[in-house]
Amino acid sequence: MNRLNKDGTPLAESEEGRPLIKENTHQSSTHSTQSEARVSQGLAGVRKAAKERKGMQFTALLHHLTVGLLREGFYALKRKAAPGVDGVTWEEYESGLEGRLVDLHSRVHRGAYRAQPSRRVYISKPDGRQRPLTLRSTADDGMIRISLRN
Repeated sequence: MNRLNKDGTPLAESEEGRPLIKENTHQSSTHSTQSEARVSQGLAGVRKAAKERKGMQFTALLHHLTVGLLREGFYALKRKAAPGVDGVTWEEYESGLEGRLVDLHSRVHRGAYRAQPSRRVYISKPDGRQRPLTLRSTADDGMIRISLRN
């Protein structure tokens, strides 16, 4: 007669000749972030590896890029941010967002995505030198990036 497995001894598996099941019962499929949003286990592993090994180079991360992740990134942007060099505002990009994100996702995964060129202007400094200011487009990825360099 088989005993119940509740006593911690998995006798049923050993009597039937099956190997014991290895489970990660302490791990969930997602982890909470500080904002209480849920993130995929894969990205959590990437974050952990990047924090633990600062010099590590990642070579295969494209499979983590999903339409859902692009959508989350878009809605995390400031709605009142200045438009990019193409003149597209957050509100304009949002109209037809799902189609834009599916198209962007497709182009990135097949290698057809090309970022638009940056616009550079120069700001005069008190000592007469000029400081470059770079503004990159929001057209494809919905992000505005500004960098100042001396």
